[in-house]
Amino acid sequence: MPRLFGTDGVRGLANRDVTAELALDVSVAAAHVLGTSGVFEGHRPRAVVGRDPRASGEFLSAAVAAGLASAGVDVTHVGILPTPGVAFLTAALDVDLGVMLSASHNPMPDNGIKFFAKGGHKLADDLEDAIERRMGEPWERPIGAAVGRISVDPGTSADLYVEHLVASLGDEPAPLEGLRIVVDCANGAASEVGPAALRAAGADVVVINASPDGRNINEKSGSTHPGQLQATVGAAGAHLGVAFDGDADRCLAVDADGNLVDGDQIMGILAVALREAGGLSSDTLVTTVMSNLGLQLAMDAAGIRTVQTGVGDRYVLEAMRAGGYALGGEQSGHLIMSRYATTGDGTLTALHLAARVAATGRTLADLASQVPRLPQVLVNVPGVDRGRASVDEGVAAAVAEAEAELGQTGRVLLRPSGTEPLVRVMVEAADQEHADRIARRLADVVLARLAL
Repeated sequence: MPRLFGTDGVRGLANRDVTAELALDVSVAAAHVLGTSGVFEGHRPRAVVGRDPRASGEFLSAAVAAGLASAGVDVTHVGILPTPGVAFLTAALDVDLGVMLSASHNPMPDNGIKFFAKGGHKLADDLEDAIERRMGEPWERPIGAAVGRISVDPGTSADLYVEHLVASLGDEPAPLEGLRIVVDCANGAASEVGPAALRAAGADVVVINASPDGRNINEKSGSTHPGQLQATVGAAGAHLGVAFDGDADRCLAVDADGNLVDGDQIMGILAVALREAGGLSSDTLVTTVMSNLGLQLAMDAAGIRTVQTGVGDRYVLEAMRAGGYALGGEQSGHLIMSRYATTGDGTLTALHLAARVAATGRTLADLASQVPRLPQVLVNVPGVDRGRASVDEGVAAAVAEAEAELGQTGRVLLRPSGTEPLVRVMVEAADQEHADRIARRLADVVLARLAL
């Protein structure tokens, strides 16, 4: 039976995979597991529950609240807020757990359930496994005054979150004054707080895709569809644009000429800024194996060490916490600034990127040019035995030959899918033609050697 929890909570098609019944059961189990681990000892447990604007989030958040309250947890609905906002409130309000209903950048029909432990941290694998084991087991239900109560936040939590974001920029009043910024909210969870934070920091803000109706989240908008943002930045005469995904834990950017600035380039810009300010712990940036080689070369030139992890923000977070590092992230724009957040925060990223533009007086294009992107090709090879990708001698020989051909000017990565009979072949090289040729050659070898 497949594991209930994936790399980022429970996720699937709402009302088919992720049902009200599942939301209720997993919330009851979460209360029991966290309670028996000592989190709830000595006081009445409390939780915050937030969601993105998906229509399914309405009934799923109600089911989560019902499950928690039935297990004796007092619940505060904080309404529509970004995932990092719920994580922040879990810590700032000193509650025992937080729950976010969102499927992030996925299409509207999907939804998911993410849990945060006390302090706003995502649950470790062992706690997730314990919650899954606890589901369906008999339990003694509280009665009378022992049941939890459910209340609705009047909006003060959103204000507290925005204040926290702006305060992260320091004491200087209006640090973004003079900048015009276009913000694409993906009709998602940051449709209000994202523009509000940028305006509170002094920016002149032009907002697009900030009218969520329950159905239009991520639809041809946001970080997965930046075309409208690229066109709007030029038309508005803006200095830059930023794009969030549905739950606003990601941020990509666009320079004044409409060119996309990806997560690798944003990481590089912020890493240099933090190092100059003495805030880059151990002069180290944490990236994943999918980050472009151009980022590593740029960081080497700047005297910044890079630590690579597997793909997924949870692995970036684990490495950051283990090493005490201040900055890490993914090419997708999921950046973590551990001094201010326990998870990726798109609005926080946008604020600090814009602050770097304002402080240096340089354009975003100029700053991004210091982190060049090498041509990168990704080829999916379906219908293969993914388990043999790392042990097949023929594949290993082909990879070694490609790496020798590329030398220091490129790299090769074979990454088996975690769920499908598929191997991803990624090649970076100094020029596109070279990358394409090697990727096709390797894909042919993978298919020939590993075909099912």
